[in-house]
Amino acid sequence: MKKDFSAPHIIRTISELHRLFALEKPDHTLVSVINFELLNYGHSDVWKHFANDFYCITLKKGNNANFKYGQRDYDFSEGMMTFTKPGQVFSVSDVKDNPLTGYMLVFKADFIRPYPLGKLIGNFGFFSYSVAEALHLSEKEEKIISLLLQQIKDELKMNIDTYTHDVIVSYLELLLNYSNRFYNRQFLTRKSVNNDLLSQLENLLEVYFQSQSSQLQGLPTVQYVAGQLNLSANYLSDLLRNLTGKNAQQYIQNYIIEKAKELLSTSKMSVSEVAYELGFGYSQSFSKLFKKITQLTPLEYRQSFN
Repeated sequence: MKKDFSAPHIIRTISELHRLFALEKPDHTLVSVINFELLNYGHSDVWKHFANDFYCITLKKGNNANFKYGQRDYDFSEGMMTFTKPGQVFSVSDVKDNPLTGYMLVFKADFIRPYPLGKLIGNFGFFSYSVAEALHLSEKEEKIISLLLQQIKDELKMNIDTYTHDVIVSYLELLLNYSNRFYNRQFLTRKSVNNDLLSQLENLLEVYFQSQSSQLQGLPTVQYVAGQLNLSANYLSDLLRNLTGKNAQQYIQNYIIEKAKELLSTSKMSVSEVAYELGFGYSQSFSKLFKKITQLTPLEYRQSFN
């Protein structure tokens, strides 16, 4: 018997979000900054399974409910930031009366679409990070972010004029740039943890090829590797870029070529056999990638040992 599937409720507008929280109408239909102390999840059953049709940035400390994003749980016991884009699914349960502090900034894609940020926002990979990769702020960093959120909130409370939109987008861009900086700081300050993760990645790839999974499943993908490490693909790429200078795809490809070099220099396998051993569907694809990374064809590389 098939399990019933319940589609999430899509919160499509900022006004609907305010209504569901029993808040006053927003000052602007496309952007709002909401104080977490004012939120009440008891007015609707929507929170059991919902998705937002807008971007959401939170700075929150405290825990008054179980928050789930996909299949993973938030832990708001310490102050941290999270970033989500339209369409990501959440659930809230076991709501308590514990006090919360912080802000929720929400904005529709249409709000930034006329600006360069509308095209560049996809470059901020943290909008695709999973919960475990939230941004943990120092006290100084938290003050900077809190001030920017408060400035946006104050700007919305002023009489809206021809400059309002420009000013808020400028604040938003500054907030995202600071967040980028703080995420890069987090990669560095958690270097020992990240190096352990790098060792896990190396071991994962080694086991993948030793077990001949490549012949059964093909080349390991970024999504597969990230999933095995309980990370999002974007976070893994950003982490590796900071540690090695290569994104996840480049790192995996370089690992594969190193395995290819080993086979070409220590065995009598043909190029086609090496390609098959590594999980390539076509030997031409293998040769193309090999030359792209080494500037040599597989045969030229092998001949260099003669």
